[in-house]
Amino acid sequence: MSLLQDILSHNEAFVAAKEYANYLTDRFPNKKMVVLTCMDTRLVELLPRAMNFGQGDVKIIKIAGAQVSHPFGSAMRSILVAVYELGATEVFVVGHHGCGMTGLSCDAILQKARDRGVSEKMLKTLAHAGIDLKNWLRGFDSVEGSVRGSVEIIRNHPLLPRDIVVHGLIMDPETGSLNLLTDGYTAAS
Repeated sequence: MSLLQDILSHNEAFVAAKEYANYLTDRFPNKKMVVLTCMDTRLVELLPRAMNFGQGDVKIIKIAGAQVSHPFGSAMRSILVAVYELGATEVFVVGHHGCGMTGLSCDAILQKARDRGVSEKMLKTLAHAGIDLKNWLRGFDSVEGSVRGSVEIIRNHPLLPRDIVVHGLIMDPETGSLNLLTDGYTAAS
């Protein structure tokens, strides 16, 4: 059975058994917060448990490295939607130790892309179009620096209201322990 068929079969049984009833909520976060975190599989269940939130409590944005790499990219747009449309009043940027974005090599990714059929012609076309792949596919040197950088981009965004607090934390992906890097309450005062 394919992965897709496995998912669809499970989903049919899930809906038939009305298991969805355990997850009913509305679109507004109960705790009025948005969490920007990494897509790392170790955080899927650990992060909500370690931060004490459940279904309906928060908006979670998952991106590689929990990194806001552009002030007008999709991560920042999602944060602004969470603030203006969904009532979020606090933003938590949560990176984690052992992140795969640490030291990520653009050259290695591009080689893997070539190996999977992306042509040199395509890479040259992208470069000619002004796409800076070296910058776009880069990782970061340290999780701490990345979290602090993302916090600064969010906190200083021209469309973010000044009363929104932005925190920066780093999680241990094994224990769930959190280290506070940036206290948004202190920065706001």
